[in-house]
Amino acid sequence: MNETGYEAAVPAPLMPGVRVAVLGAGKMGGILLQAFLRNNLLAADQIIATVQHPDRALAMSAQYGVETTTDNLAAAQFADVIILGVKPTQVPALLATIKPALTPEKIIISIAASVTVGSIEAAAGCELAVVRAMPNTPSMLSAGMTALCGGRFCSVEQMTIAQRMFNTVGRTVVVDEKHMDAVTGLSGSGPAFLYIIIEALAEAGVNVGLPRDVATLLAAQTTLGSARMVLETGYHPALLKDAVTTPAGCTVDGILELEEGGLRVTLIKAVKRATQRAKELAAG
Repeated sequence: MNETGYEAAVPAPLMPGVRVAVLGAGKMGGILLQAFLRNNLLAADQIIATVQHPDRALAMSAQYGVETTTDNLAAAQFADVIILGVKPTQVPALLATIKPALTPEKIIISIAASVTVGSIEAAAGCELAVVRAMPNTPSMLSAGMTALCGGRFCSVEQMTIAQRMFNTVGRTVVVDEKHMDAVTGLSGSGPAFLYIIIEALAEAGVNVGLPRDVATLLAAQTTLGSARMVLETGYHPALLKDAVTTPAGCTVDGILELEEGGLRVTLIKAVKRATQRAKELAAG
């Protein structure tokens, strides 16, 4: 109750009438569930989640106020949008379980890495809208990057629904499925590459006399700010780099060391190798 004796009005959800099932509400599924609620995209009664164990279902239901069950088929029957949050190896069995609930009116969104749209469409056995999503771990802080691609039966309106859902955890981009392995290699694996860079910058700061906590803060915030400059100014990274690099200054000497050390080529090779591994996983 507020001071006037009336309960504060609860704002209407931004996507009223859309029922969502998160099948396999583990790490990423749980992140999405929380984001839907936190951003008022969906009300709690519009969401159902599934987990493997009954005790986990009780705990999640109490924590988030959403119905949580171990019954994937019942959850799929409830939902208009079905999010597959299980591991890639578990997708075929899950699709077989929920197949009786699948109709052309529903949308399946898969966040299982390397599972193709075509394989999901074939398992569904009907003209079902399928969206494949590749989010990354910064989604935990609503700073994620998610690439989406649609299947043969996915309309523009249905893709817009998927984008609205993943916009709650960061930014989205729609690509052709042929680019999804490259997305995995760049934005999926990219955070790990950037953590190594941040760690190395911090170690360098310690090496030249900075306290470790200060060096880590400087490295991390500098990385964050530099990324924001690229995103918010729209300038090419090379142009922003040149703005920092004054003639005969200290930055140009540092850049020469990076080029001699092959940092640029090494990062390109890392993304290419991660992309190749994603292709191998997709091929089975």
